[in-house]
Amino acid sequence: MTKGTTSFGRRHNKSHTSCRRCGKVSYHIQKKTCSSCGYPSKKMRNFNWGQKAKGRRTVGTGRMRYMKTMTRRFKNGFREGTQAKKITSSD
Repeated sequence: MTKGTTSFGRRHNKSHTSCRRCGKVSYHIQKKTCSSCGYPSKKMRNFNWGQKAKGRRTVGTGRMRYMKTMTRRFKNGFREGTQAKKITSSD
């Protein structure tokens, strides 16, 4: 048997299926762990040698429903329920 085309025809068993947490096809069926996010471990899998992989799932990659208003609110001292004072032009 050769190493190339004929060998590839024999590949029909799936070792990985889609992960519940990250959605990637990285969940190993026999090991019962995800090779991408580390599910079912409570802590997300990440390493310092994978800088790009860290950036793909860090803060700022999603909708940021809470965080996107944070800079504006911080600038104003987190004030709530007040109205800005009218600026009168002095001629």
